[in-house]
Amino acid sequence: MSEFLVWTPLILVFALLAFRIPVSMAFISGAVFYFGFVATEMPLNMVLSKMVSAGMNMNLMAIPFFITAGLLMNYTGITSRMMKFADLCVGHMWGGLAQVNVLLSTLMGGLCGSSNADAAMQCKMLVPEMEERGFNRAFSAAVTASSALISPMIPPGVMLILYASITENSVLDMFMAGYLPGFLMCIALMVAVHYVSHRDGYKPSRNKRASIGEVFRGLIECFWAILMIIVLIVGLRMGIVTATEGGAVLCVLCMFVGMVIYKELHLKDLVVVAREAFSSVANVFGIIISATVFGLYLTYAQIPQQITRLILEFNTGRIMFLLIVNIMLLVMGMLVDSSAVLMIAVPLLYPVATQLAIHPIHFGIVCILNLSIGALTPPFGATMYQCCNLCEIEMPEFLKQGKELIIALMVALLLVTFIPGISTMLPTLLK
Repeated sequence: MSEFLVWTPLILVFALLAFRIPVSMAFISGAVFYFGFVATEMPLNMVLSKMVSAGMNMNLMAIPFFITAGLLMNYTGITSRMMKFADLCVGHMWGGLAQVNVLLSTLMGGLCGSSNADAAMQCKMLVPEMEERGFNRAFSAAVTASSALISPMIPPGVMLILYASITENSVLDMFMAGYLPGFLMCIALMVAVHYVSHRDGYKPSRNKRASIGEVFRGLIECFWAILMIIVLIVGLRMGIVTATEGGAVLCVLCMFVGMVIYKELHLKDLVVVAREAFSSVANVFGIIISATVFGLYLTYAQIPQQITRLILEFNTGRIMFLLIVNIMLLVMGMLVDSSAVLMIAVPLLYPVATQLAIHPIHFGIVCILNLSIGALTPPFGATMYQCCNLCEIEMPEFLKQGKELIIALMVALLLVTFIPGISTMLPTLLK
């Protein structure tokens, strides 16, 4: 079989993506081309069988529940209380509302788990308020998009579940591994916001630091949100619930708090949440199913083995390999949906990481953080485009106002890449 023909489906997929063909259609086209015209000994009904079985993975059943729980946050009153608590904590700092924006994404990451959902929420809630208080609209959008990237790192991020499912690692280990890198991203962004705000004169939102009593009262108001996170983590850690069951429990708790405790969630809101959740879940599962079929081509053509041999022949050590991974995933994250890249890149690169004795949990966090940052950069960064569209600003202005924030995230990425303990410390301690 011609070597070129073996690689043709991969080239075809990237060509289709460059023409903005939907990700799922591009993946399926690549797989059908290979098994229809190259490896004709494999019957096409095997491809259909793979598509059906791909959606029946029980680990993936957690995704619809966590997406729904994240959407419910906006209708239960939890988000507004979390924002008030964030303002009490950091509103006295330079760039008060921008700092609140960053901290709120970190707090909501444990409940939302999706950068696009977090960005959409904060574009509606915080950007108009920031602009009213004198912040540049493009800077407000850049802070919103940058801070939204923390959400996939803080459990229960969908990307953490996807990586665990692809590599057959523990979902709980991935959840625990995401906390410290997420907090590091928060600190890096808050430092960058402080620098820009001091330079451009963005004042604090509070005249003075909140008293311990005020912070404590704000914490009490957030009691139910914090309780949800504790219930989820303890339930997973003690083996009381699986990730899927934990997601279902989280949805039930959200509805209970919204309807009974805060009384801000109404039956008509559930219809809106169901519609948005169905759309988001359909998009994610379309990518998962099509990428699994494309993975069948990769496995059958032994592409991962060829890449592993090629990299090992060059005798690249861990550091050089991780640098290559960083550059490659950043570029791919700029071009293609993060979930799709994860489904393609991990099966290709994971065997090499294993050969080089890189900790699988550490490698997963590096991949997810890379792809998150890629969603913030041109030409096709999804989170960047979403915030630009919602805030009605041009991409060059967004990049001009957000360059310090992107640099801060890059610094966090390098620290996570070359200090494995940031990712592996919590999972190791829990064991």
